[in-house]
Amino acid sequence: MSYYDAVGQQITLATPDAVADWDCTVQAFLAHSAETPNHLARVLECAPDFALAWASKGFFYLLLGRCELVPVAQEALVEARRAAKVAEPTMREQAYVEALAAYLSGRPSLAAEMLGELIKVYPRDMLAVKLDQAIRFILGDRKGMEQSMMAAFPAIDRDHPYWGYAQGCMSFAFEENGDYQSAERIGRAGLEVARDDAWGLHSVAHVYDMTARNDQGIAWLEDRVDAWEHCNNFGAHVWWHLGLFHLEKGAYDRVLELYDTRVRAEHTDDFRDISNGASMLVRLEIEGIDVGGRWEELAALSAGRVEDGSVVFADLHYLLSLNGGKRTAEADALVKRIASDAQRSDHDMHEVQEVAGLPCAMGLAAFRCGHYGLAFDQLRQARPVLQRVGGSHAQRDVFSRLLIEAGMRAERWEEAEAETHARAARRGAEDNFTHRRLEAIARHRDALTARA
Repeated sequence: MSYYDAVGQQITLATPDAVADWDCTVQAFLAHSAETPNHLARVLECAPDFALAWASKGFFYLLLGRCELVPVAQEALVEARRAAKVAEPTMREQAYVEALAAYLSGRPSLAAEMLGELIKVYPRDMLAVKLDQAIRFILGDRKGMEQSMMAAFPAIDRDHPYWGYAQGCMSFAFEENGDYQSAERIGRAGLEVARDDAWGLHSVAHVYDMTARNDQGIAWLEDRVDAWEHCNNFGAHVWWHLGLFHLEKGAYDRVLELYDTRVRAEHTDDFRDISNGASMLVRLEIEGIDVGGRWEELAALSAGRVEDGSVVFADLHYLLSLNGGKRTAEADALVKRIASDAQRSDHDMHEVQEVAGLPCAMGLAAFRCGHYGLAFDQLRQARPVLQRVGGSHAQRDVFSRLLIEAGMRAERWEEAEAETHARAARRGAEDNFTHRRLEAIARHRDALTARA
């Protein structure tokens, strides 16, 4: 007897209960639910020969971006291949196994390409769509995100059980490619159907951030807290977005409150959580806010990740944390390891280190040492290719802010002004950071003119 999942795709499971558990796993993953691993564990317990579940487990661990979890993902691949010999998976299920193998070989870009091809054949497969977007997000492949979504979107009609989540993914692809109007419209529509779609909710928040609509962003998130209460640590990232809006409005006490009670309420060493914290503290400090001893716990955790190297985006935020906590020895060791990785070509991330990671890291190191002219030059070298380190425009904006700050501290006023205007043009609006920097540059220019 053949069974089919919620989307109508044939699936190699033997009981209705197992199918139901699998459908719950997929929906939980789409919703960034904290229950995702529990649902997956139940599937593997009742169907240990289900290759797709093992492949999914491997992907889930790799997406955490931690070197010590790579062996766990490798074990999942071994189990997936064993199960494939026992249960004869469908071609669709086998494609996941091969994509996982590509990721584990050091080529997440190839894994994304393979998932993209799978989406063309099975465009209703939202698990493939979500995994594809997650990997391309880590790679900074915004064009690939949009292409994969455009391949899937026509087949995901209103009757699709995951229609709302598909809108959220499409919204984010549009937002990262600068189509803010479509991103806002589609993200809002999706959330009306999938009310727990934290990804779509956060995509609309991205739109408000990029277009400097702070009051709308605050209202959007504060009115929908229940849309991310069920989340894993992605929920802390949504709180981080709320903090960004308050930061732009100059409500620094509120930002620090959110930092302590929401963004870093749990002192985890997940790179996404550390990234939230480090980038928020940097933003506060370059606005002249004393963040007290908040760097210490981030730096202590980041000191244990110096040799990781799983994700370039993570490395750069570990470096921010070590710099902020004045852990000079560990910061220097991390820059040295990044430079070593940049000389290798056996992993996608090493190639990214060479092109973007190393010059950015050198800029951060120079900034820490007070060599602001050098920091400006290095960060400016990295800026045109910084997309490749991964993350979103909003997340990478911390490096643009540091670039401008370095230029101002080096008293390279015209260049800093040009970078400030360029940043606003890339984002799509002049935010309060832009206004504050342009006003400061104008004051310094007037003072120089008066002295002359």
